[in-house]
Amino acid sequence: MLLLAIDTSGKQGGISLARCEGASCSILENSPIAGGTFSAQLIPQVAEALNKQQLKAADLRGLVVISGPGSFTGLRVGLAAAKGLAEALHLPIVSLSLLELMACYGPEGHVLAVLDAGRGECYCGEYDLPEQRPALIREFLCSRAELVEFANAKHVTIVACEESILGFLSDNGISATGIRRPESSSAVLPGFRKLLAGETIDVEQLDANYIRRSDAEIFSKPKLDAQKRTS
Repeated sequence: MLLLAIDTSGKQGGISLARCEGASCSILENSPIAGGTFSAQLIPQVAEALNKQQLKAADLRGLVVISGPGSFTGLRVGLAAAKGLAEALHLPIVSLSLLELMACYGPEGHVLAVLDAGRGECYCGEYDLPEQRPALIREFLCSRAELVEFANAKHVTIVACEESILGFLSDNGISATGIRRPESSSAVLPGFRKLLAGETIDVEQLDANYIRRSDAEIFSKPKLDAQKRTS
């Protein structure tokens, strides 16, 4: 089964072409894509990866997309490309949270994956991890102070991929496991497993996992409230 994985959630992104059979996947092509060029480079990189392997888009049997949290603009580009390919080629889509992929690097048990959300806040994904298959408890946004309170109150293994978070936790006496940020190739095997389990999503339902609302939504709400009060 030929799969294409797409990641446009971070400052850098990429696509991975993989052949999956049985219980394993082999990466055929990895193509990094520089931040700021997703809209111009994503589809050409897919075409180039297929050409290198003497394959066609029609040979694809599924799509795996990292749906966030992350860059609002980047996620929109990646999801739009996935939707277009899925509709044109009638492909199933697996949507994966970046936090879920991070949690896969943790030990079995109670795991908290943490990403820097800026503005003194963190994206958090709380999972139970039996046999490397994360079971979602919840994903949420919290302040750094709230993260410290949570870590002190719960028996949980924290995984993080950013020095800003690892350093902050260390300064507050909290241990965390440092990992590499997951990328498109990291999504292939978990995505394949979900595809086999039938855990796919319709094109109409595919949406970005922002966790935090966009600035446009945040800053427009007070204006809307003010208009309601004066109307």
